[in-house]
Amino acid sequence: MTQSTAIHGEKVSLLRVLGPGHVWALGVGIVLVGEYMGWNFAVGKGGALAALIACWVAGLLYTCVAMIDSEVTSTVAAAGGQYAQAKHIVGPLMAFNVGLFLVLAYTMLEAGNAITAGYLVQAVGGMAGFEGVHDKPFIVLTIVALAWLNYRGVFATLTFSLIITAIACLAIVVLFAAVRPWTDDVLKPAELLTGLPYGWLGVIAALHFGLWFYLGIEGTTQAAEEVRSPARALPLGTMTGMITLLVAATMTWYICVGLMPWEYLGQAITPLFDAARLTGSLWLMVFLFVGTIFSTLASANGCINDASRAWFSMGRDRYLPVWFGAVHPVYRTPYRSIVFLVPVALIFALGVPLDQVITFSILSGLLGYTFMPFNMVMFRKKWPLNSIRRGYVHPFHPLPAIVLLLICSVTYFAVFLGYGTQLVAMMVFYIAASAWFAFHRYKYVRRGDQFTMPWPRPVGY
Repeated sequence: MTQSTAIHGEKVSLLRVLGPGHVWALGVGIVLVGEYMGWNFAVGKGGALAALIACWVAGLLYTCVAMIDSEVTSTVAAAGGQYAQAKHIVGPLMAFNVGLFLVLAYTMLEAGNAITAGYLVQAVGGMAGFEGVHDKPFIVLTIVALAWLNYRGVFATLTFSLIITAIACLAIVVLFAAVRPWTDDVLKPAELLTGLPYGWLGVIAALHFGLWFYLGIEGTTQAAEEVRSPARALPLGTMTGMITLLVAATMTWYICVGLMPWEYLGQAITPLFDAARLTGSLWLMVFLFVGTIFSTLASANGCINDASRAWFSMGRDRYLPVWFGAVHPVYRTPYRSIVFLVPVALIFALGVPLDQVITFSILSGLLGYTFMPFNMVMFRKKWPLNSIRRGYVHPFHPLPAIVLLLICSVTYFAVFLGYGTQLVAMMVFYIAASAWFAFHRYKYVRRGDQFTMPWPRPVGY
């Protein structure tokens, strides 16, 4: 159901122009950068084998996320994704928090992408003899240019993401083929794999950055109000995206642990680019440089799209000042939300270290995943199968919800082991924000207007 917004007395809405390919590009484009950087910090936490176990466990977590999201979102087809789900199924306070989780997770991920792009340009500039190259101008340019693209229209934005995401995926496949994994000519995993240097505690600690392999795939739901056929495009784009990432993550791990000692890999900034450099092939190095840059741009681009949709939806429902809920009369984009979040991303990108930005993004994402099991159980209980039309019904309910909740609980402990202070600070922030909403902002919310789905009265009400 498309909702409209009044601009100068005229009703306008977001455009329904996207197909399954755009949904795939939105999900994979945000996440694929996790194969190019960030995941390898899991190696530093527990060694190469621990990172592989974390990759599989995180893959199971995100498969549960994709299954749950596909069913609920194929029914709640509205911008804001999980925020819109919480609004209809749980209640206003949960919806407000879920909206904040989404905005902060995507905005900080956008900042992490910009930091990586700037670092890579500076490093390659130095290798080419340009010692005076600085990363800061490229960080600013990345965020501002992509925000401008988002401002101008969603179709061009996600078509751009589709092209550069496909090229970045191809770069991983080409590198995998070039190192000839069926021989031991280039890769030396038998020499470099050193078991579990920190034991099973290291495996649990590695889960923290293991999420980076897939963090953001749930962002496909943010396109719900702009796809031509939500019931078909959202499950198809999300599930094919998840399969793509599982394959890419396994290939990435195998290439990198076969080329680099885990002590180096665990603190590398751009591990796949480093792997290409170690092959000694100039063309491969250039291709992986392009792939890394494209993956960071695709991710930052998708993050701007998703964060702005969540912020826009909260403004439209008066959870935030309604000024943010405006749609551009020509480009049909949530332009005020896009512009407002630009300085927020710049503050994180220019003033916070990369590992801290990643951690804050992971924590916000993790809080969002913890909400999903409760949301799914309530959804099936209030509207059982056959009571409303669903575009997709995930199997084995409630097993995916239980597995998701268990893995989230273990991951909180993993984060606490390395970043306990940040975890506590983030929890305090969300508690303070909840108090602000409950005691100040909630009086502006029109509860009768926010329920937009044509569903029957829930069971038990």
